[in-house]
Parts: sequence; structure tokens; C-alpha cells
Amino acid sequence: MMASIPAYNDYAQSVLMPAMDQTALAEIKKLEAEGQHANPRYMELLIPNHYVQHLLRMPPDQWPDPVNRAFKHLNASIYVPMQGPSELGASGKLVDWDRTADLGKVAVPTLVVGAQHDTMDPKHMQMMAGKLANGRYLYCPNGSHMALYDDQKVYMEGLIQFIKDVDAGNF
Repeated sequence: MMASIPAYNDYAQSVLMPAMDQTALAEIKKLEAEGQHANPRYMELLIPNHYVQHLLRMPPDQWPDPVNRAFKHLNASIYVPMQGPSELGASGKLVDWDRTADLGKVAVPTLVVGAQHDTMDPKHMQMMAGKLANGRYLYCPNGSHMALYDDQKVYMEGLIQFIKDVDAGNF
């Protein structure tokens, strides 16, 4: 997660939404404005136009079982008040949340993962790694929010190397 919800929202507005199919985006925004987040059409539009592009870059019928189980058991009574109902930005209680200034206080070795197609700005993720006292940045050029699945080789090699380096005291 990015250290700043305002930066997250800016990235969604300035990068992700302009790259979307604008007809689909207009319909998504209309449904959101009408409070129609539970309308099946909302997910019909979000899955191919947002989720498959930025959450997990594979056909939904090939999503791994843990992903499907997680979506099935998402606790909307917690998620929606915190994040807000929209999947294209945050509007809930966290809307002004920004911990960027606190990153330097984190002393434990920390791996920050950024991915080219993620909903999180990979440049922001790289910045975070640089501000952490013992941060390391792993970039997944073919990945999305779930790079552990859609850029698995890069993700796993980077994660394993990070763990080995932590174990060896290479920080």
C-alpha cells in the first residue's frame, strides 16, 4: 500500500482512469454517483476494465483459489467505511491518511514491492523504500497488485533474496 491515500487518489485520477476505456469509466462513475455499487453491472464493468488490468492480470476464470476465496469473504462492513465504496480511489475514513513523513522511523528491514500495472504507483513505492531506514525496492515489470501471481518469477526471486539478505544481516 502507498504511504499516502491522497497520493493514491492522485495516481488513480491522473494515470489509471485516463488509461481506462472511457465509455466503461463513464458508466462506472455514473453507477458510483447513484450509489449503485451493489448493482451487478458495476462489477461487470470493473472486472475487465480495472481488476484484470491492475489487480490480477489474468482472466478471472483462471484466478487462483486464494484470490477467489479472499474476494468471497471480503468484509464490506470494515472495508467500505475505511476505503469507501469505489474501487477507483479511496473516499472513506482513510481519505486523508498519509504516513509518508513517518517512513524514516521504520527501522526493520522492509521490502517494498512495486509493479508496473498495479493500482499503487510504482514510483511512490520506490520512494517509500528509499525513505525507510532499511528499505529495499522490488520492481515487478509485468505485475499488478497481485504480482505474486502475475509476475511470479520476479516477485518470488526478489522475496527470497530479501529473506536471505535479512537472515545474513546484509542491511
